[in-house]
Amino acid sequence: MKNRLRQTLSELMMIPGLSGHEDRVRRHIRTRLGDLGIASRTDRLGNLIATLEGDPDAPSVMLFAHMDQLGFVVRKVEADGLVRIERLGGVPERALPSQAVLFCVAEDRDLPGVLANKSHHATSAEEKYRVVPYPELYIDTGLASGDAVEAAGVRVGTPVVYLPRAMALAEDRWAGTSVDDRAGCAVILELASMLKETRGLPTLHLVFSVQEEFNLRGAAPAAQALLPDIAIQLDLVLATDTPDMGGRGDVTLGGGPAISLYSFHGRGTLNGVIPHPAMPRLFEEAASASSIPLQRSAHLGALTDLSYVQLTGEGVASIDVGFPLRYSHSSLEVCDLNDLEALVRLLAAALARIDRNFSLDRDDYT
Repeated sequence: MKNRLRQTLSELMMIPGLSGHEDRVRRHIRTRLGDLGIASRTDRLGNLIATLEGDPDAPSVMLFAHMDQLGFVVRKVEADGLVRIERLGGVPERALPSQAVLFCVAEDRDLPGVLANKSHHATSAEEKYRVVPYPELYIDTGLASGDAVEAAGVRVGTPVVYLPRAMALAEDRWAGTSVDDRAGCAVILELASMLKETRGLPTLHLVFSVQEEFNLRGAAPAAQALLPDIAIQLDLVLATDTPDMGGRGDVTLGGGPAISLYSFHGRGTLNGVIPHPAMPRLFEEAASASSIPLQRSAHLGALTDLSYVQLTGEGVASIDVGFPLRYSHSSLEVCDLNDLEALVRLLAAALARIDRNFSLDRDDYT
C-alpha cells in the first residue's frame, strides 16, 4: 500500500491545479476512478463525486479532500516582460522571493518563471530583514517583452503555482508542492480501491472538492446535492514537532493520523469546526480496536471547507481527520507515507463501524 500511495501522491503533486483551475487534477482522478470501475460525475463548480452504494438504512457518509492548491493569478504584464501577480490563498510572503513558479497556460505550453529576489550585492542593511509584500514582487520568465510573454499565452488572470516538485526524503518522508491536499486525494483513491467490493458499509460518497484554498466553500454544492448524515474531511493536521511549533500541540510527523477536536480561523473567515461527539468516539474506538496510533489536535489559525459542509440541511455530523504535515503552504511541504497508510486503515476501520444502529443522537455521547 505504501508504494501505491507514494506513486499516487507523486503523480498528483506534479499536476498543477490552482484553486478554481483544478480541471487537470480532476481529469486525472476521474481516470483513476474509472480504472477501478468506479463511475463519477462532475458538478458545475468542478467537484468530482463518486458514490459507493451501501446500506440505505445506515447513515450516509461524505468523505472528501480538496484538489486545489494555493498560488497566484497574473495581475499585469509589464512592457519589459516582467509579470506582476495577485496571491490566491494563504501564501506566505516571507518565503516567496527566488521561488520557481509555473504559469499554467495549457498542458503542453506551461511556462516556468522565477519570483525575483533583489541581488544581494545591491541590498541595503534595512532591506536585508524586510519581508517584501507580494505586490512588489515580479516574475521573470526570461522573455524580454510583454508582447513575447503574451504570445506565450500569459495574460491577466493566468494561473500561477509553485513549480511542481515531488521528492523523497529519508525514512519514508515525502516533500514537495501541494501535499496539502493531494495527500488527502491519494488516501481516498487508495481507500476506494480497498472498499469498492466491500459489503455491509454505509453509502459512501467520495468527493474531490474545489476552491478550498480560495473561499472554503467549493465542497458546499456537493454537500447540498448529497445531503449526507456524516461528513469526514481529509486534510493536513499541523505537525508540532519542530522547534518553531513546539508550543502548538503534540502532533508528530510519523506518529500516525490525527483527529481535530477544535479548529477556528480567527481571522477574516470566522469559522471552524467542533466535531459532533459521535465522531471522535468513532475514530478513537476504531483506532484502538485496530491498534492504529491516533493523535489529537486543537488549534487556532486554520480551518477547512468542512466548516461550511457541516451547516448543510439540518446539520451534518462532522469531523476533520488528517495526516501530520510540516511547513504548510510553503513550496516544499513534508509528510510521512506511514501516516498516510495508517490513515487509510483507520478510515476503513471507522467506516466498517457505521451501520444502521450507529447513533447520531448527541445525548448518547454526552
